[in-house]
Amino acid sequence: MSIVADRLPGARVVDLFAGSGAMGLEALSRGALSCDFVELSPASLGALHRNLAALGAAGARVHRADALRYAARLQRLAFDVAFADPPYTTGHAARVADLFRARPFARILGVEHDTHEDVGPGDHRRYGRTVLTFLEAP
Repeated sequence: MSIVADRLPGARVVDLFAGSGAMGLEALSRGALSCDFVELSPASLGALHRNLAALGAAGARVHRADALRYAARLQRLAFDVAFADPPYTTGHAARVADLFRARPFARILGVEHDTHEDVGPGDHRRYGRTVLTFLEAP
């Protein structure tokens, strides 16, 4: 999160494959204006709603949707910051990176993925078996 911390105050954020909402909630706590959480799993949505309620997160919107389909429909630069943490071994990290390259839906995208998944060029930060890849809109 510290890599994009200076971009968060006042930012419009989207958290794709949101899970429990940790990334988006952290962005809101660091001054993001809003965060759209996109998740399909009923169990994850339950945890996300509980976390939002517990923290009283203002500026949060939850979308029960397939994150790849949601991202594919976004307009260019619809958000300032985007996070994606898809399940490993699904190939979704590379797909969301490809969608971003075709039509950047945020000024910057951070994608978390396994070291074995190739998401193409970007700023790669490795942490054990996890890689955070950052892509910026041209």
